[in-house]
Amino acid sequence: MGKINCTDDMLFEKTISSETVFEGKVFDVEIKKIITPEGRESTREIVKHHGGACILPVDAEGNCYLVKQFRSPFEKVMLEAPAGKIEEGEDPLYCASREITEETGFVAGKIEKVGAVTATPGYCSEVITLFIGTELDSGDANPDQNEYIATVKMPLKEAVRMADAGEIEDSKTLVLIYKAARRLGL
Repeated sequence: MGKINCTDDMLFEKTISSETVFEGKVFDVEIKKIITPEGRESTREIVKHHGGACILPVDAEGNCYLVKQFRSPFEKVMLEAPAGKIEEGEDPLYCASREITEETGFVAGKIEKVGAVTATPGYCSEVITLFIGTELDSGDANPDQNEYIATVKMPLKEAVRMADAGEIEDSKTLVLIYKAARRLGL
């Protein structure tokens, strides 16, 4: 198959109307009527989300700290980097700083922004800003009400192995593990 030459403008859809059909605590759902690039009418179902922040704590010995928690959509416990929903108008750095302490008890003396991910851009507007937290001081975890988590300490090399083996499935966590490993020369 050869390369298809087209400009981004040739791929744009034109929104002709939108309606919010659900308003929730975490996200809203919007139905958009659009005109496709070739002129046909269609619809898009969009989950509108304020976004999130995710932080991978890494200590001076090269250990990272992940959290285990039950994830209802998958009916299983998953291993993830600490993360949370950004409140409307909140700075992602503030959110990441809050989440690392709430979920692990750590306070990071240094927090580095390393990018962002859009995990499901086909139907969800959520952007998760990614951070690596270092220079860790320990304190007490204080999870949100109805948030049940366990902190797991492991060498970053082990997290990379688990990511490569498919034992960690969460996309934001996978990206952070690989970015941290590259930055730390693993």
